[in-house]
Amino acid sequence: MTVTEGGSQSPMSWRYCGNQIKLWRMQAGVSREQLGKEANYEYETIKSMEQGRRKPALRLLQVADQMFGARGLLLAGQEYLKPDKFASYSQDFIRYEAEAIVLNGFEALVIPGLLQTKEYAEALIGDHCPPLDDETIDARVAARMERQALLDKQTRAFNFLIGEAALRFPIGDKDMHVRQLHHLLEVGKRRNVTIQVVPFGGTHPGLLGPFVLLETPDHEHLVYEEGQTTGVLYADPPKVSIINQRHAMILRQALSPEASADFIRKLAEEL
Repeated sequence: MTVTEGGSQSPMSWRYCGNQIKLWRMQAGVSREQLGKEANYEYETIKSMEQGRRKPALRLLQVADQMFGARGLLLAGQEYLKPDKFASYSQDFIRYEAEAIVLNGFEALVIPGLLQTKEYAEALIGDHCPPLDDETIDARVAARMERQALLDKQTRAFNFLIGEAALRFPIGDKDMHVRQLHHLLEVGKRRNVTIQVVPFGGTHPGLLGPFVLLETPDHEHLVYEEGQTTGVLYADPPKVSIINQRHAMILRQALSPEASADFIRKLAEEL
């Protein structure tokens, strides 16, 4: 298994394009040192790209294509090297989210993605560990903003439970955080969006982690849970029932939508 320099498994497209560069280079009788000198990369960088541990750069594809007489065959690989808009483990959830008629979510520590401002999303995604390249950050921020168009579908219901910690903990500077709070107030005015604050104090099942409950157009119920490096989407009725029960318990401790708006408004004024 090939792993990236950050430690996770590298995408198949990286490995395939890197191997193609290696095969064309060897067929042309060119060394890694020669290719690196022509493309202005160090030997180890060329090696990492050929082995798929680092994404082959567009400049390397351009130089290699011309240097080896590939006539565009290597350069065509750039279409398959564009960054994924979403983490691989979340893509099934994203597909179901796009069609869901009801979404009930709980987040304890961060503002849910559908409610984030662009600058908030940039700060979160840009602080990824291991670091992401600029192209991937831009693609994922843009994709998160595009997802928010789902809120415009007025026949679908979106209900968000947000822990007080997420509202008090600033992502970025104070002004940015205040703008995020005001954004919550604006989005919360939509008749198909409900935002409720889960205040500090007491215990509740939300302390076990965030989740999203989805109802599909066929009235199938699913749950999505996400951790540090993985996400799980499931429709197993007993498991879905457990999360429904936990959601109901958290909901009982949440402020009403009106009280939540007052809470967020006062918090923004205090900052």
